[in-house]
Amino acid sequence: MPPIPITDAPRFAAERQQHIAQTLREQGRVEVAALSAAYGVSEDTVRRDLRALAARGLVQKTHGGAVALHAGVLPTAQRAAVATGAKRAIAAAGARHVQPNDTLFVDGGTTALALVEALKRPDAPRPLTVITHSLDAALALADEPQVRLVLAGGLWLPSPRIFVGEQALATIRAHRADLAFLGACALHPRAGLTAQEPQEAAIKRAMLEGAARRLLLSDATKLDTVAPSAVARIDELDGVISDAAPRWLRDAVPVEQV
Repeated sequence: MPPIPITDAPRFAAERQQHIAQTLREQGRVEVAALSAAYGVSEDTVRRDLRALAARGLVQKTHGGAVALHAGVLPTAQRAAVATGAKRAIAAAGARHVQPNDTLFVDGGTTALALVEALKRPDAPRPLTVITHSLDAALALADEPQVRLVLAGGLWLPSPRIFVGEQALATIRAHRADLAFLGACALHPRAGLTAQEPQEAAIKRAMLEGAARRLLLSDATKLDTVAPSAVARIDELDGVISDAAPRWLRDAVPVEQV
């Protein structure tokens, strides 16, 4: 791959890593030698940048470079290992929005599951009603005596570990919630919130329609990416909790950055 033309090479590591992340989103892969020439830094410096990006769950290092890590298409077991620190921080911030006696829609996904774990803490608000189509979220709350649990069952999707289909949709549509906590497959300034599967997108839309407040939980790996199935415009959300807050997102919706 030829060096990426840069008219004003970034001087600081954080700026350089932001440029590298943008290049990965646009090209899918980068090479150490090309980045070294483009930025005028040593190959060891570039490798340190790639290690830092890998630690944030943004890239997968390869021999001589790195490839973009599109976390939204990974199976749940693999996604659970991506950006774990960020997901815990996002979950803790989300849990602070919950009040006793709230009814919650809780989406599938590893960040939403981290929220459920945060809501199991001894000081978490009680009582709660939690309506979810995530098997893992339901199992995590099954033994909580002051949580009224509603599992929206239906057609089982093994990769995201959620139930979808008409039966699941009917359960979601039969309820109303104070808060909907949505997970993000992808969030893009023009394409909005999107999902990998049409049936998954339908569940997210039903949660949006039935909730008084709608909060999106999204780590940085989901931002500026697009999945095939449309869910909602960004301005249909009431807020986003994330470890990143690019200008396009802050201009569209209130962002709580952790």
